[in-house]
Amino acid sequence: MQLTVLGCFGPYPRAGQSCSGYLVQEGDSAVLLDCGNGVLSRLRYYIEPWNLDAVVLSHLHSDHVSDMMIIRYAIMVKRYQEPGPALKVYAPADPQSEYDRLAYKDFVATYPVTEDTCLRLGNMEITFSKGAHPVLSHLITIQSGEKKLVYSGDTEYFPEMSQRIKGADLFLCEANYLREDIQKGHVNHLAAYQAANAALEGEVKRLVLTHHHPDRNQEHSLQEAREIFANTELAVADKQYTL
Repeated sequence: MQLTVLGCFGPYPRAGQSCSGYLVQEGDSAVLLDCGNGVLSRLRYYIEPWNLDAVVLSHLHSDHVSDMMIIRYAIMVKRYQEPGPALKVYAPADPQSEYDRLAYKDFVATYPVTEDTCLRLGNMEITFSKGAHPVLSHLITIQSGEKKLVYSGDTEYFPEMSQRIKGADLFLCEANYLREDIQKGHVNHLAAYQAANAALEGEVKRLVLTHHHPDRNQEHSLQEAREIFANTELAVADKQYTL
């Protein structure tokens, strides 16, 4: 299983960068996790959008889904030239108005996901568990054989997090905040030290911090996390990880 970082900033990108988007490939199967602004152009270096098996969205905030409004045009133009199936998009159905926007004619088909959903795409099994965010947001777990990847989506810390990520080979975790933000009462996202604590308690093998604050030095997040969990690194656009 291979993870490619396409975009790693939120809630808006740095100049020349993209918001959340991650390509997961295993054998002949390919899944896009989230599709924030700028992700489509980076995706095309690796795979064309019409060749994806599915798009899986953690939640429906714009920095995670905005390029879905553009990817529909790519699918439409391709299908006018070459008939084929609709792009499958799996997402939480709340907020309903945002979910309803995702489907597009015969070119993009949507399927709601809950904590009971289990997707099987090739050799990958994809499951969902609820995070803590202003809109419904899921942690997404992908397993292939003995390999396990967990993506946090957007979430603040909650007590069950370490159990949800237990034993992951790679935990791709948002860390939009630093400790000082939590001390000031900021909510809805994780600080780097909280991501590291979860990784340590969950006995994961590797922690990759993402959803970077675009106007901060990410090295501060890395240092804060490594004080707790040594095997931590920063997500960087176009970096690939093999599980």
